Amino acid sequence: MPDQRLDLTLDLIARAHPTPVADDATALALMSDAELAPGLAAAFAARPLPAEGLWVFGYGSLIWRPEFTYSERRVGTVHGYHRRFCLLQRRFRGSVDNPGLVLALDAGGSCDGVAFRLTGDEAAETLLPVWRREMRGNGYIGRWVTVETAAGQIQALTFVVNPDSDRYTGPISDAAIADRIASGAGHLGPSAEYLFRTVSACLAEGIRCPHLLTLQGMVAERLRARLPRSGNPDRPGNSG
Repeated sequence: MPDQRLDLTLDLIARAHPTPVADDATALALMSDAELAPGLAAAFAARPLPAEGLWVFGYGSLIWRPEFTYSERRVGTVHGYHRRFCLLQRRFRGSVDNPGLVLALDAGGSCDGVAFRLTGDEAAETLLPVWRREMRGNGYIGRWVTVETAAGQIQALTFVVNPDSDRYTGPISDAAIADRIASGAGHLGPSAEYLFRTVSACLAEGIRCPHLLTLQGMVAERLRARLPRSGNPDRPGNSG
């Protein structure tokens, strides 16, 4: 369980976003597996000589929803990139009218996350589901990074923001980020739910990310303002 109580809760998110959002397949062009295959092959060709298997570094939804089998997981730190909500989501967790935001690694600083050691003899087949999920929307670039862990350094594949993507926000304020997260919702749910699950998963791993912790409070404040005045205000700290 997280080691602190959050202002943002699943109950608050559900009450602020009571109406399901229909999927809009035209909102985001998705690459097919055939179109993704060359990039995946190139990523494996650029892979550093493996010392102890194939690793993937997660910093957002991969922490709480990895889509591959793994034999080991380690908390670790990547230097040269930081976690930030900087990728517009016009589908899935947002819409064309109200884009949400999801996380990416942007240049500079450092990021604590979780590295997963994949299992299986065919690593490319094992990785395909997560490669498809992260890469088909043209928002990320696959990168091999060094992850510092308590058990030593490992080389892992991760996903950094594609600065040439029209989904990349560039530098924007925390207030602007919170506005987007609070208002954005798609057929997979609100952008705020993505934030809640990520900050909760990080806390459960002992990762205290100032960016996530600040934003969850700001988003909770905005969601409470969306509630009907006749409703009972959500109390900070209520469990979700």
